Amino acid sequence: MSLANLRRPRAAVLGLALATVLGGSFAPSLAFADTGRAAAVDIAYEQFTLPNGLRVVVHTDRKAPIVAVNIWYHVGSKDEPAGRTGFAHLFEHLMFNGSENHPGEFFDPFELAGATDMNGTTNSDRTNYFENVPTTALDMALWMESDRMGHLLGAIDQKTLDEQRGVVQNEKRQGENQPYGQVWEKLGQALYPVGHPYHHSTIGSMNDLNAASLEDVKNWFRTWYGPNNAVLVLAGDIDVATAKEKVAKYFGDIPASPTMAQPKVDVAQRPADTREVMQDKVPQTRIYRVWNVAEVGTVDIDRLQLFSQLLGGSKSSRLDKRLLHEDKLVDSVSAMAGPSQLGSNFFIMATVKQGVDPKKVEAIIDEELDRLIAEGPTAAELAQAKTMFRAGFIRGIERIGGFGGKADALASCTIYEGDPGCFRKELANIQSASADDLKAVGAKWLGVGDHTLVVEPGERTPLAEEPTVKPAPMTLPPVDPKYTVEPSTVDRSKGVPVPSSFPDLKFPELQRATLKNGSKVILAERHDIPVVQMSYEFNGGSASDARDTLGAASFAMGMLDEGAGDLGSLAFGDRAESLGASLGASASLDGSNAYLSALKENLDPSVALFATMLRQPRFEQSEIDRVKASWIAGIAQEKARPNGAAMRVLPPLLYGEGHPYAIPFSGTGTEASIAALGRDDLVAYQHAWMRPENATVIVVGDTTLKEIVPVLNKHFGDWKGEGAAPQAVAVPEVARPGQPRVFLIDQPGAVQANIFAGEVVPSTMDPKAVEFEIANDVLGGQFSSRLNMNLREDKHWAYGAYSFVSGAIGQRPWMAYAPVQIDRTADSLKEMRSEIDGYADGSKPATAAEVEKIKATEIRGLPGAYETARSVLSTIGGIVRYDRPDDYVFKRKAEVESLTPAQVQAAAGTINPKALTWVVVGDLAKIEQPVRALGLGEVSIVDADGKPVAAGDKGDKGDKGDK
Repeated sequence: MSLANLRRPRAAVLGLALATVLGGSFAPSLAFADTGRAAAVDIAYEQFTLPNGLRVVVHTDRKAPIVAVNIWYHVGSKDEPAGRTGFAHLFEHLMFNGSENHPGEFFDPFELAGATDMNGTTNSDRTNYFENVPTTALDMALWMESDRMGHLLGAIDQKTLDEQRGVVQNEKRQGENQPYGQVWEKLGQALYPVGHPYHHSTIGSMNDLNAASLEDVKNWFRTWYGPNNAVLVLAGDIDVATAKEKVAKYFGDIPASPTMAQPKVDVAQRPADTREVMQDKVPQTRIYRVWNVAEVGTVDIDRLQLFSQLLGGSKSSRLDKRLLHEDKLVDSVSAMAGPSQLGSNFFIMATVKQGVDPKKVEAIIDEELDRLIAEGPTAAELAQAKTMFRAGFIRGIERIGGFGGKADALASCTIYEGDPGCFRKELANIQSASADDLKAVGAKWLGVGDHTLVVEPGERTPLAEEPTVKPAPMTLPPVDPKYTVEPSTVDRSKGVPVPSSFPDLKFPELQRATLKNGSKVILAERHDIPVVQMSYEFNGGSASDARDTLGAASFAMGMLDEGAGDLGSLAFGDRAESLGASLGASASLDGSNAYLSALKENLDPSVALFATMLRQPRFEQSEIDRVKASWIAGIAQEKARPNGAAMRVLPPLLYGEGHPYAIPFSGTGTEASIAALGRDDLVAYQHAWMRPENATVIVVGDTTLKEIVPVLNKHFGDWKGEGAAPQAVAVPEVARPGQPRVFLIDQPGAVQANIFAGEVVPSTMDPKAVEFEIANDVLGGQFSSRLNMNLREDKHWAYGAYSFVSGAIGQRPWMAYAPVQIDRTADSLKEMRSEIDGYADGSKPATAAEVEKIKATEIRGLPGAYETARSVLSTIGGIVRYDRPDDYVFKRKAEVESLTPAQVQAAAGTINPKALTWVVVGDLAKIEQPVRALGLGEVSIVDADGKPVAAGDKGDKGDKGDK
């Protein structure tokens, strides 16, 4: 459940703007550009507090009939005493295992109600739970959240504790099993002294998790999980009057918990630089350089956010220009500031090119950092960075809930600063920051006191557990008498209040036009934020790659924004950022697309830049060489990740040599094919497949057909394809193998095995495709599906186990997967085989309850599924790619509603267990003999390229991509 399993840059106050820049972590939101045309953006809210201390914040947004329910508890790993590390995160998991009045899985009623964006996370400072529900299911959501807040302890027994302890330990193994996966724990231990609340990781130590007793975890709940230590945010289709009535009804009778003091702010600014070198199973050296800096809620941390953007937060940043583009010493570099309650971190991370001395990279980082501190940014740099912050904020506030939506912004501001609107102050801090301000804040915090961790390729050594400390008994202070409770008006013996009606599906009308160049235009208007998004959809894709130029489609599309027209790569990036625009392009299996997200105020110049990118890509040889080197390094990174290795090997096994789909799942090609690509190959792909006469422009956002068509015609109307268009890629049918096959990939020292099973199934365009998708959901498409309930919730051998089917014009791949603890590899294979066999052969058929649950999740979740313009854009993309009717979403809804268990079971029979191809990535010394003993099928050993490995040669061949 939790994504915050290891110590990473902790969540910032806003959680909206730079998720992509910060690699998925949250960052404070953005400044408003000083322009009269700029649209005003804000998050309006009202708040109230119940007598028991529960703080409630309400934001009204009527664009969709859904409500985001987001509850934050002010407790995280910082509050764990010695000997109890990992308790906050462990308890987050326990909170999903039912309550006294709702035994069983917490997710069950939410899946039946069509909830979306549902999860929980823990970090060093807080624990949160969230879900978006249809408006009519709000009572159900509040009942469920209040029942686990006020009525949980009776539902926690030893079996539940043991189960979730096992799940959490597998989550820990899963993180540490990844390349560079030990870094965050190492950094925490180095940056903070023993005894500091941030010294240990959020996921904790195996010893402390093993030592956790039932009474320990119950006392943890009694201490921290009261209403007076929580903030509840309701955002979406709701108003404050309704919120007051419903929240009082469901939460008002819950007694307060003790008032626990928060640890004092302790930035732990370090007096001297330190460094450490460690080895790991990684393909190339990576440098991490980190400072302890000002805590959340200060002007300094807001300015450091802006400083990080200028130093290494974008393509136009100082470090990117120097290390990536000029000196070409790294394959990636970034800088970020991760705000936290007691003190924050400023990170610089650089992945060093093979053959380059890391010390040379470190010296240049020093140079650029010192120069920015000494000279400050130019006026143009500063304005550009502020524009990017503002653009990110506007895009971020489109979402009401989930990770980083408006509810997160309001909750975090309330938790950390007691002011739901603290983001306004932060916006002002960003907007008002001058070059001198940034020079000063850099000099203050980014001098002496950093810790440098260098991770080199080598053997992975398991992390040593720090000495175990016997925890002191937990004592609870008295409850503050100022907190009172209201009489209960809820009869919880009646169970969860299940909604009797649900909102209707609404999908924007698709308006159509044709450009002068022959391209079709599809528009879906969305006027909730001043942003226009568009995708130019082309044929081709990775399936069009010739065997000796695998990856050409993805590489060519990826080169489009590396310079176009009169603009070189860096100048192109500068122009995009100055407009607050986001541009890019990529290839999928059966096609490709180029993407633009533009601020409404800058629509015309943004489309002009978009047109230049598509019509006049430069494909400069120097840029091709630079990107090619980083691309090849990325393939090595793919192979070093267990899932990446499996996804490279499995498709060629499923489709067979020479098939258009017999390529690495990522579409990245091979080292040899990318190395062989020349400029002529990229130009040939562009001329063959990026053709306006066979293309569709999908537009979603704050515009009209009357407005957008002239803009598109202005910049694309005279664009014509060159030469004759190629024929569509022929995708032949392939036969399944006559018996199961097992392929093993060696990963010495792995603490988990990653198990995959796959086979080909009919196309996305098959008349029974929807039936198969629902059948897949029963087996492994949801949290409560069979595979996950077995391997995670029942056996707790895995953090998660699922199955999925990808989209394809030809036969598409169906896969089941599970990362499991290494000593349970064979047992897990047996369980997966049993679940698949029983379901496919009908001995364990789909039940009416399972089918109704899946149908309810699908149908009732539709009103929330199209909350964002991006989700609408993606759905229209499927309509275009698979030749679907404009009312496809309504037709699919009707088809799902009419499905019977018999139809779903018949679709499950599409899976043939005797034709499965199994791929298992793990330490062969530990898994090979147990897997062979299963008799699952003929066993072969291959490397991360899918090439056979001779017996006795497993380590060298299997590690080929890791060196």
